[in-house]
Amino acid sequence: MSNQIQLEIVTPDRKVLSEKVDYVGAPGIVGEFGVLPNHIPFLSALGIGNLYYKLGGKTHYVFIAGGFAEVGPDRVTVLAEIAERAAEIDVERARKARERAESRLQKRAEDVNFARAQASLQRSMARMRCRSSAEGSGTCSL
Repeated sequence: MSNQIQLEIVTPDRKVLSEKVDYVGAPGIVGEFGVLPNHIPFLSALGIGNLYYKLGGKTHYVFIAGGFAEVGPDRVTVLAEIAERAAEIDVERARKARERAESRLQKRAEDVNFARAQASLQRSMARMRCRSSAEGSGTCSL
């Protein structure tokens, strides 16, 4: 039995990560779940948030938005709609996206798609939390 688990994260565009890790925590659609080696197999829909994994005592972060995670005893495969390593996140772009989404939500105009604006707001805030967590602050300055 191995003390590590293979983590694969892919999007429709690219392979984001393929690495043996000690632990995986992911944002399931109904709440966060954690996976250690030799976990019972299951399938989960993913929400918007930060997937994190531990390797050699260090925590690494990946922003995830939608998709599925397939968990097995020796592997976690994440098929995500959007996935970005924390270092890839452009905080200024996320901040501007948050401002646009907040502006749309405040307008309350008939032509505003509220569900879309709320999803955009949620994604931008999760991106900023992911980046700030990776930088060690643990919080996001909103």
